[in-house]
Amino acid sequence: MMRKYVDKKNVQKKPYYTNRFWVAPQIPKEDVLSDEIFANDVAKLKTKFDIKEAYIQRGQLIVYIDANQNVEVLAYLRDELEYNFLSELSAVDWLDKKGEFEIFYQMLSTSKRKRARVKFFIKEKEQIRTVSTIYKSADWGEREMYDMFGVIITGHHYMKRILMPEDWFGHPLRKTYPLHGDEEASWYEIDKIFGKEYRDVIGPENRDSSRVDENDTYNFSRIHHEVPFGEKHSEDIVKTDYQEDGGIFMVKSLKKSDSKILKERP
Repeated sequence: MMRKYVDKKNVQKKPYYTNRFWVAPQIPKEDVLSDEIFANDVAKLKTKFDIKEAYIQRGQLIVYIDANQNVEVLAYLRDELEYNFLSELSAVDWLDKKGEFEIFYQMLSTSKRKRARVKFFIKEKEQIRTVSTIYKSADWGEREMYDMFGVIITGHHYMKRILMPEDWFGHPLRKTYPLHGDEEASWYEIDKIFGKEYRDVIGPENRDSSRVDENDTYNFSRIHHEVPFGEKHSEDIVKTDYQEDGGIFMVKSLKKSDSKILKERP
């Protein structure tokens, strides 16, 4: 059965972003009083802790607390408010804009069928206490937060990197970290496998995902023909034109001999 045709009104011709400084509108915030369960939870929290802000967003409770009270607040949520599951935790890098990290804990109450997100801000080198003693699910999440963002967590039983090698330089999910890695990353495997004395022999690791080497029949085995995987490159099978025989009407034929390979991006 075919779907009913709906006129898209030339959506491909519409400019999605006409202002380079355009910021997407924030999801609407609702008052906690609009939900009886959340209103009761926030009221109880306020009797024990300093709640800086609380609202409902997309059907879940958002609560901002003092960073120094993270352990006590999560323990209270578990023991008194029935939020028995910590499903996720991480950080958001606002260092350039605010000079801070935003830390969040995503909570679930299976008995009340409600979700809550606890948040707070910390400075770049400010330490926070582990909540892995309250929720075992925080164990690896806190290690990943340290590994990817460099957030120091005290009291954790094994605060080591979890994704990157222990001697890796930098924290890959910071917004200042290069998309293709930094200079340390380009030499890491060469130094580890062969040794630094082979840097001049092998050269740095290529981390540019847009670079295509037509001689590489391991990763790009079908550039010119149905080349078997790993077959040695042969010059006699390389096409010199980038168009089919006869060319295309009103399109200038581009020959390989006319192309230039840039040593670096402009």
